[in-house]
Amino acid sequence: MMSKVEKTYTTKANFMLHGGDYNPDQWLDRPDILADDIELMKLSHTNTFSVGIFAWSALEPEEGVYNFEWLDQIFENIHGIGGRVILATPSGARPAWMSQKYPEVLRVNGSRVKQLHGGRHNHCFTSEVYREKTGQMNRLLAERYGNHPGLLMWHISNEYGGECHCHKCQRAFRNWLKEKYNNDLKALNDAWWGPFWSHSYSDWSQIESPSPIGESAVHGLNLDWRRFVTDQTIDFYKNEIVPLRELTPQIPITTNFMADTFDLIPFQALDYSKFAKHLDVISWDAYPAWHNDWESTADLAMKVGFINDLYRSLKQQPFLLMESTPSGVNWHEVNKAKRPGMHLLSSMQMISHGSDSILYFQWRKSRGSSEKFHGAVVDHDNSSENRVFKEVAKVGQTLEKLSDIVGTNRPADVAILYDWESNWAINDAQGYGLKSKQYPQTLQQHYRPFWEKDIPVDVITKEQDFADYKLLIVPMLYLVSEETIARLKTFVQNGGKLVMTYISGIVNEHDLTYLGGWHKDLQEIFGMKPVETDTLYPKDRNRVTYRNQSYELKDYATVIDVNTATVDGTYEDDFYAKTPAVTSHNFGEGDSYYIGGRLDHQFHHDFYQELIDELQLKPVHTVKHGKGVSVQVRQAPESDYLFVMNFTEEKQPISLDYKVKDLVSGEEVTGDLTLDVYEGRILEKSK
Repeated sequence: MMSKVEKTYTTKANFMLHGGDYNPDQWLDRPDILADDIELMKLSHTNTFSVGIFAWSALEPEEGVYNFEWLDQIFENIHGIGGRVILATPSGARPAWMSQKYPEVLRVNGSRVKQLHGGRHNHCFTSEVYREKTGQMNRLLAERYGNHPGLLMWHISNEYGGECHCHKCQRAFRNWLKEKYNNDLKALNDAWWGPFWSHSYSDWSQIESPSPIGESAVHGLNLDWRRFVTDQTIDFYKNEIVPLRELTPQIPITTNFMADTFDLIPFQALDYSKFAKHLDVISWDAYPAWHNDWESTADLAMKVGFINDLYRSLKQQPFLLMESTPSGVNWHEVNKAKRPGMHLLSSMQMISHGSDSILYFQWRKSRGSSEKFHGAVVDHDNSSENRVFKEVAKVGQTLEKLSDIVGTNRPADVAILYDWESNWAINDAQGYGLKSKQYPQTLQQHYRPFWEKDIPVDVITKEQDFADYKLLIVPMLYLVSEETIARLKTFVQNGGKLVMTYISGIVNEHDLTYLGGWHKDLQEIFGMKPVETDTLYPKDRNRVTYRNQSYELKDYATVIDVNTATVDGTYEDDFYAKTPAVTSHNFGEGDSYYIGGRLDHQFHHDFYQELIDELQLKPVHTVKHGKGVSVQVRQAPESDYLFVMNFTEEKQPISLDYKVKDLVSGEEVTGDLTLDVYEGRILEKSK
């Protein structure tokens, strides 16, 4: 088991951060509103505010004309009540004067159409002008506020994303390719399988980024473009932080990562495993659609837990929830309000998985424009008496009792491998089922049995060390390099247990298929080889018999040729009926398992229960409870902190056979308890 019970303070704060995005630049002509903000901050038990995220036009209304006096006063106001400021660099939305005078800062889309000024993140990451302007602004901010006692952290830009296809980006892309392929055009043509459709290049200048009016079906090109977009975004970020590292090396730096809120899967457009290396602290913006009509509350909570564990695992330290809503949002298809109790429960879930903050977008609702109805701490009524404000204050009062939890982490013996590049490649593949690939969702279904049993899981990337874990799960690892295959082989040889599924090991890092069948090392590890993948229509069903039980199969079934593996499960129907569907194999000191089809939750429950029993995987502390209750634990050298959370619409009984202290009420509890609807208990167990 990994030893991670020591504390890691990611900022200078030894308390839970509570607050969020504050936009006083929208209210500079209303000093009464700004005065009310300070009083409401105290009433809401908030202590930390992200300022300046979209304030460029307020900071520099004309080129070279600066107005920092209002921000000076905001710093003093917040610091005056004991608060902290997370100061943002304003590059997420540049002022209109810049777009007008320097049109090169605006993006060109994939169809090669120059974009107009507007929206946000409509800027070219390659533009020398935009890099120069952001560098100038960030230096001024660092010089002015770098030593202010209220400054807690730098918030770089906002939700990086998007891409530009202008001539500067084309040149940068070609230079990136030259470096990647050692200036060898033949190597690039080989990697992209150039002879197909006569797509070999004879000069670097012929290469263009993918486009709906040009080339979009060369998978190697598409994959390298996505890699370039990630690298170019990171390079722009690194340019932004030069003056901050120089002038304020003591101030930690973050930028806010994202997730797809409809499916609750990790953000797809950038490879965060690369980005994480350049951040001091991981932070992300979480907007789950609580109370939706397509899944249970517990199922959604499981997905939130998966993303939390991915972003926490990127640096193996606590993270920050940079944005959330205390009520609803304004951009879901249906913008449903959080029911009473859900805000506190969902906040506690974030803390339970490793967050040291609950921060919101936004502090005060805008009066106009597109986010005037987005959830906020302070509504248009400017009142501290409405339901949402009171629930925020309750969260703040609770967080004030959790300071001892700040900086804590927790060990895990189980890891699930998530890979952005493999996801890009499989989504690009013109095969299988275009709507049923669902790589991130599949990983979440393999995560679910452990979440339901309160067993800690790290969601790791291929660069991280596998040796720390007893069990490594790699579902649908479509793209896998020989280097990663070698590391998987070493993991099993040295005693690890490895689970792999259908549609894995299909292509290499260039998105070229492995010839001669499955890679020889994978055949050696698993004692078998997949020889055909059957893709099913949405209404098609098959079944698999495993351990004398029958389980439903949908979407995918792999025809398997067994060598030395043991057949543990067989298909029941179709032309591959009675052939292997699930296999196991002893290799070196460890074991490997291959699941050939997309099977139901009951199969995952039963299959992983065997491994849980064999490896003696257990919750950090056992709490007896029913379905829909989750227990997460954060560990410190002297105490463990249990978060027992009811993600159901009914009261739930729980039972503990040891004494703990309720951190909110201060009482000692043991034995049988009842959790109310959406209730969570935070319990301290001394070691």
